Amino acid sequence: MRRDIFQAIADPTRRAIMTLIALQSMTPNAIAEHFDTTRQAVSKHLRILTECELVKQEYKGREIYYQLEVNKMKEIDKWLEQFRKIWETRFNQLDNVLSTIKKQRK
Repeated sequence: MRRDIFQAIADPTRRAIMTLIALQSMTPNAIAEHFDTTRQAVSKHLRILTECELVKQEYKGREIYYQLEVNKMKEIDKWLEQFRKIWETRFNQLDNVLSTIKKQRK
């Protein structure tokens, strides 16, 4: 089954994992220490994030370190941008309405 990045980030645990490794690369065991779940469950989340190319693996000796794939995050940002523009337009419209009401009260 091929997953997409939006399915990957739909899960709160996977989002939390991404937040953790955004600052520094971490081993699966180090990541698992931050969650009240099994190491196997964390590994499953990491596998999904890796399949979606949101994280990448780096081998250092016998350890695997996971780090956030920043370039792939741009795809999410690009999708969100369309909504950001809508929100900004609506906030600007609301500001205009509030300014008009405020002027009318004076």
